[in-house]
Amino acid sequence: MGIYEELQARGLIAQVTDEELIRDLVNNGKATFYIGFDPTADSLHVGHFMALCLMKRLQMAGNKPIALIGGGTAMIGDPSGRSDMRQMMTPETIAHNCECFKKQMSRFIDFSDGKALMVNNADWLMDLNYIDVLREVGAHFSVNRMLTAECYKQRMEKGLSFLEFNYMIMQSYDFYALFQKYGCNLQFGGDDQWSNMLGGTELIRRKLGKDASAMTITLLLNSEGKKMGKTQSGAVWLDPNKTSPFEFYQYWRNVADADVLKCIRMLTFLPLEEIDKMDAWEGSQLNQAKEILAYELTKLVHGEEEAAKAQESARALFSSGAAANMPTAELTSEDFTDGAIDILTMLLKSGLVPSKSEARRAVEQGGVAVDGEKVSDIKTMFTAEQIPEEGLVLRRGKKNFRKVVVK
Repeated sequence: MGIYEELQARGLIAQVTDEELIRDLVNNGKATFYIGFDPTADSLHVGHFMALCLMKRLQMAGNKPIALIGGGTAMIGDPSGRSDMRQMMTPETIAHNCECFKKQMSRFIDFSDGKALMVNNADWLMDLNYIDVLREVGAHFSVNRMLTAECYKQRMEKGLSFLEFNYMIMQSYDFYALFQKYGCNLQFGGDDQWSNMLGGTELIRRKLGKDASAMTITLLLNSEGKKMGKTQSGAVWLDPNKTSPFEFYQYWRNVADADVLKCIRMLTFLPLEEIDKMDAWEGSQLNQAKEILAYELTKLVHGEEEAAKAQESARALFSSGAAANMPTAELTSEDFTDGAIDILTMLLKSGLVPSKSEARRAVEQGGVAVDGEKVSDIKTMFTAEQIPEEGLVLRRGKKNFRKVVVK
């Protein structure tokens, strides 16, 4: 099985252009490919996980990754999947975030000896002349066609700035610049980027001819990756100062039963033959699968030692002795309003606080965690389905625990 077939078997590929050419490129290690990352924070989060794992897989197969940091496009803002305009960042903030990204990416990608590149599109976008862009780039784009793109259609009713409208042109120019500068012949992105990537392919073919070896491929990075990158209380960061290795482990340990094998298949580097055997697992075996997922991904991000510590801590917390000694709070259907319960009510019902005002104070002061993950938003909600059958651990402070179950 070639790497392209493996990507298909792992459920990573959603849509491609020029499939046979792409198959030949990646299976024979001839692809120089890029994936873009917007430096909107000083840490990557698990929403980027699929892209990072994909880059690692393809590099292991002999292909050359280019991590494109959107220092230039970040000055504009991508309208995809957004309901309002992104807040502008200063060049200094963008530069700082780019440095943080490279450090974290190095755990996945080998940048030594030119095996991979990290480039910033500010290097070419910031120097573009406006008139030149209109003549040399804008002339190749149809406004009518651009308006059919989903990323623009979603924003037309609420308002789309001319600044954001240029994002597709800028991203398309990125592929053209990378093709010219580094021989980049392949681009990957989330399904919300499809129109932008097709624009890049078309720009290259229009300017350089149809024989230009430019192809696009898109992954389920948005619908899957971004969903996995969010929790009830915010993003799960790869920076251990933002999300501890234990919290990171617990996040993956608590994925839904329906998602665990899909996550193992997409995100871990376990052999497919081994994963295929897990397809028949059910009941308590799914908890074992969750432990495998949590350990493998924590090891990938934080190293084997931290992964082992996190697993040991999690098991100790849920060991028979600890569980037997941990007070249990039972929730009934009456405790849920419209199918959900907020964190303040949960704290009160569990007996960890005497009042909602005390619960609010505990959350705002950073002293509340659910299954090892800090809860910082007093509006955090949990549905009955999000509380596993074995319960979740609610903590206030360092020593006050309750196992919360739904009766």
